[in-house]
Amino acid sequence: MKLLFTLVLSTLFLTANTHSEDSTKQAIVKIYTTAQIPNYQVPWSSTMQSYTGSGAIIEGGYILTNAHVVANQAFIEVQRYGQRKRYIAKVYAVSHQADLALLKVEEEAFFKGVTPLSFGSLPEVEQKIVVYGYPMGGSTLSATIGVVSRVEHHVYAHSGESFLAVQVDAAVNPGNSGGPALSHGKIVGVVMQVITKSQNIGYLVPVSMVKHFIDDMKDGKYDGMADIGLGTQKLENPAIRSYYGLDDNISGKLINKVVHNSTLNGILKEGDILTAVDGHNIEDDGTVEFRQHEYTYFHYFIDAYQMGQSVGLDIIRDKKAMHVEALLKNTADDMYLVKTTRYDTMPTYFILGGYIFSPLTRNLILSTNRNRLKLSYLASKWQEEDKSEVVVLLKVLASDMSRGDNDFGMWPIDKVNGQTFKNFKEFYEKVNAVTDKYLVLEDKDGVKVIIDRQEAKAKQRNILKKYNIEFDKSIDLRP
Repeated sequence: MKLLFTLVLSTLFLTANTHSEDSTKQAIVKIYTTAQIPNYQVPWSSTMQSYTGSGAIIEGGYILTNAHVVANQAFIEVQRYGQRKRYIAKVYAVSHQADLALLKVEEEAFFKGVTPLSFGSLPEVEQKIVVYGYPMGGSTLSATIGVVSRVEHHVYAHSGESFLAVQVDAAVNPGNSGGPALSHGKIVGVVMQVITKSQNIGYLVPVSMVKHFIDDMKDGKYDGMADIGLGTQKLENPAIRSYYGLDDNISGKLINKVVHNSTLNGILKEGDILTAVDGHNIEDDGTVEFRQHEYTYFHYFIDAYQMGQSVGLDIIRDKKAMHVEALLKNTADDMYLVKTTRYDTMPTYFILGGYIFSPLTRNLILSTNRNRLKLSYLASKWQEEDKSEVVVLLKVLASDMSRGDNDFGMWPIDKVNGQTFKNFKEFYEKVNAVTDKYLVLEDKDGVKVIIDRQEAKAKQRNILKKYNIEFDKSIDLRP
């Protein structure tokens, strides 16, 4: 099975770049991170891990690296090429979506004698690149040479979202993460991940994504990559094309869902045909030509814009051509029922009589195989007006009051005492507002978990003490 892995390991580092001049090497940085890693199955607990990654000094006194190199960070140190001293660094900006981060070092001595690296343009297929970094196999700077194999959309392992990526054949290994890939002495990408059980298939965050991230941060606030909230399907099947009256001169994607909180709700309709984005024709398989003879997912031309801007969309409705403007103001977290992967925060939870409740996140799904099929299906669903988040009974701590319920785990809850709820906050409020003798939790199939409220409250302290749990709720729920 092919698996994607980000290239950061405990005490290991990855790099990528090719430029023999000493000035280039002077700008390559090794990053030492100590991180507090949350345990989503035991949400009150965490572990400390240390690992290393790579980075590059760029204009403005920043160090460019991957978000996953500094995710959940508690303490960061950086070390320049050819030096032994480590300097304390802090995260200035981070995009977990795009797996990018900027670090700052306050001590001016760190930058003495460094010529910052500059940015090139999106590389072409077969273009030679050099990857710099500090991968496994040694402790000194490494440089590997390769060529660009592909440029197309790919899933970023760190966030689980799909953006433009550059595939390269240069050898990249654990520890290379965050290192720059150079062509003609300029940064064309940042080493991101590899496919395991493959031969030299590595991926870069392309320079276009890096520039988007830096431009986004110019106002001091990261807004993210936009999601326009449309569900679409391909129009390759002859029958579906005939059904919608499309001739051979028309290509595009069928809109089968407009999310309720999308800025396009009330403007576009289910059954509209999306034919072009930003003036670029959309093919029946959902791709656009972004360079001559090169195609990628049509969101490429949406990703080029910043939040708050608008992008033009061409559609066909009832065989008539129309043009609309899509205001970009939402991310995937605003659209999907299950939030994207969380970092830099502890999980949300609360406990009642040993019954542990938590919002469903992708972190939680990835932390166990339990009920994975059903929960993964929920992760693919759009939000609705009356439902923006899934709540699960995470697990049940064994005690005399929970006998028979200990098999419940990763169990989605639909109702509290017969009432539905929109999100975890509303669920928490409804549970606390119950005055009946019993708290009745129910799923969509009518399966019930019933808790004696008074007994749960009376035994809560002893249950927490037995399982060495200090708090019955996460810090964001405490007064």
